[in-house]
Amino acid sequence: MRKIALLIGVSLFSSLTSVFMYRMFFDRPQIVWNEEDGGDVRYAGLVDKLFNARSNSAFHASAPTQFTDAAEVATPAVVNIRALIENDGSLWGATSLTGSSGSGVIMTPDGYIVTNHHVVERSSDIKVTLADKREYKAKLVGSDPSTDIALLKIAESDLPFLVFGNSDSVRVGEWVLAVGNPFNLESTVTAGIISAKGRNINILGGGASIESFIQTDAAVNPGNSGGALVNSIGELIGINTAIITESGSYEGYSFAVPSNLVQKVLRDLREFGDVQRAFLGVGIEDLDGETARDIGLPNAEGVYVTKVNQHGAASDAGLQNGDVIIGINENRVRSTPELQEYVGRFRPGDQITLEYWRQGRKYRTRVQLKDSNNSVMASSKGLRGDELESSLGLGLRELSKEEQRKLHLQGALVTSVRRGSPVYDTNMQPGFVITSVNGNHVDNMQAAVVAINNAYNSLALDGYYEGEPDLYSYRFKKRD
Repeated sequence: MRKIALLIGVSLFSSLTSVFMYRMFFDRPQIVWNEEDGGDVRYAGLVDKLFNARSNSAFHASAPTQFTDAAEVATPAVVNIRALIENDGSLWGATSLTGSSGSGVIMTPDGYIVTNHHVVERSSDIKVTLADKREYKAKLVGSDPSTDIALLKIAESDLPFLVFGNSDSVRVGEWVLAVGNPFNLESTVTAGIISAKGRNINILGGGASIESFIQTDAAVNPGNSGGALVNSIGELIGINTAIITESGSYEGYSFAVPSNLVQKVLRDLREFGDVQRAFLGVGIEDLDGETARDIGLPNAEGVYVTKVNQHGAASDAGLQNGDVIIGINENRVRSTPELQEYVGRFRPGDQITLEYWRQGRKYRTRVQLKDSNNSVMASSKGLRGDELESSLGLGLRELSKEEQRKLHLQGALVTSVRRGSPVYDTNMQPGFVITSVNGNHVDNMQAAVVAINNAYNSLALDGYYEGEPDLYSYRFKKRD
């Protein structure tokens, strides 16, 4: 009996196991496809489950999906600019006033602001409104139409400001923010990506203009000019300057001056009042595929030299017609705008390493850049010495080399002091040699004029008189 019972138990267990295995591996739910309903009934019961399911896995985006940190950094440092422009042109000789508006970016805590040249061009009165609604009258320190960059100054301290990013490291496809005041909508932030680099849209005009714009699809409209283009951590990588449009409003693409070029222009404007422009002294054009094949280059990336100016920087370095410039200071040069931008970051007298292609070989040489007159010295704006006469009642001139040797001084010689002027009240006398302005050494007339103009209100002029060893200091305030 026990053997029979055991045999029945084993058989029953085997049967149940067989049924279980069949249902698990063979008797699967069928997928129903009803051809007559056009596929409306498919995967019966599965669709409802999918629509109600929720994954518990974490999703990591490959790009930032929020820009609050960058916006919080950039927005307080972007200002609104309103400029009044005097227009001649009335038949009766009267002048009229028109206004322009744009944006600007605070670059230092003591009130230096960058904007576009076209925002403040020919302006007689510039007003700046901060993001917190404070208003100031701004002074134009200098402006450069060839890059469409201008530098302003307001009298304030402890201001929010932006830090320069490296525009060379910007990559196509990278997220960016445009911050400005379009249509007088204050502190507006838009997002997009870098669409292209080194873009020339022929908007500035003039043979010396530099157009190597960063192209983005962040929305930029009238009023954004001069505003900030920042990366995802809030660093300034460009100054928004232009759009391509037929309607007058944003139609898909905007253009910004790269921050590395902006930074150089601002340094020049602050130190000299003018841009110290360096030139290679060559005629150039973009390289085409056919020419690249003829000279053995693997691609058409480079700038073809069509002319080498006599006594220019390139001529001194041995470049020839037909050479192809392919690099500057380890940076690849792919196009004419890129070459112009790279060279535009330097001053006359600076040296660069140039890579070029000639007759199937790559060469490298050192080039000392020159100005448009083939000089390696920084040029001035041609100051006459009476630039401060109307504002301060002060006339200046350069010290001659003989005077410098005799006095053992470098600086600016005061030639006249107008009665009733701010300087007259200090008892300063003609013959005084200004050697520092607000504690900053000046070694010539141009440096003194620029430093005095850059000082917004209070001035301290230190220096010496011939034959007197004591240092004299004259302190006064400018008058509005």
